[in-house]
Amino acid sequence: MSGIRPRYAPEVAAALASGAPVVALESTLVAHGLPRPDNLRVARQVEQVVRQEGAVPATIGMIGGELVVGLDDAELAHLASAPEVRKLSIRDLALAAAAGVDGATTVAGTSAVAAAAGIAVFATGGLGGVHRDAPLDESADLTTLARTPIAVVCAGVKSILDIGATLERLETLGVAVAGYRTTAFPGFYVSDSGFRVDWSFDSPQQVARALHARRAQQVHPGAIVVANPVPPEAQLDPELHDRVLADGLARMRAEQVTGKAVTPYLLSHFHTATAGASLEVNIRIIVNNAELAGRVAVGYAAHPAETSRTDTWVGAG
Repeated sequence: MSGIRPRYAPEVAAALASGAPVVALESTLVAHGLPRPDNLRVARQVEQVVRQEGAVPATIGMIGGELVVGLDDAELAHLASAPEVRKLSIRDLALAAAAGVDGATTVAGTSAVAAAAGIAVFATGGLGGVHRDAPLDESADLTTLARTPIAVVCAGVKSILDIGATLERLETLGVAVAGYRTTAFPGFYVSDSGFRVDWSFDSPQQVARALHARRAQQVHPGAIVVANPVPPEAQLDPELHDRVLADGLARMRAEQVTGKAVTPYLLSHFHTATAGASLEVNIRIIVNNAELAGRVAVGYAAHPAETSRTDTWVGAG
């Protein structure tokens, strides 16, 4: 049956075959994360940023049931404008393929596909996590990252979530988390969520060394989360952020918004209540993370001998 196996863009396939740097990008940002027409403009901008850093962008998504690693511009435009694009987490990929639908991959879906394709670095905006006042409502991002060997460059987790509980879950699941040039864990729209992490990276090369060390050690199967804060001068004003979040949470409870509707509801509220300021911060976050991910991918690819190490040291005399 045609279309069952993922289709690779020629540029991405060639880069993977030669060991050139590649950065995975999610398509949920294009289809669901940003309003039109900003979504397509930003998707193109992010790909260009990755190229400027010397890496090949590989935006992952589904077209007519076919999983694509490296959407071309026409496919990006289609997902940005199509009226019916399904949001695809890891559990949805096979079902969506069988149904022949168009789909945009989430953090969980993108990271899993990227790792299976041999891509070591993934840039996104913010991770999903544990919802406030709903500890059993947890994003599949967390458990997927626990078993997916990839570096995820992000601005922490979305600030509408329970950040403390999310960090506890990441620790329990064994997901490595480090700040980029900080030990303050970012809160997506704001540089500092009020929580701290134990480790920090000083450079893209240090992130690349951590990826090589994990591969060589053959012990840790999960992701390395690189928490890259938005610059303080570009963040949403923290007082405004807290006020808008509190108002949004109150409105959400009053309107009995639950489940999958919570995140889009609150993000839409932020956009409206901040007169678009949150959108500008969101775009800055995505661009910053793509830039750093490109540099990490270049650093990782610069030492191909380390990526091919397969010797097993456990039990060696």
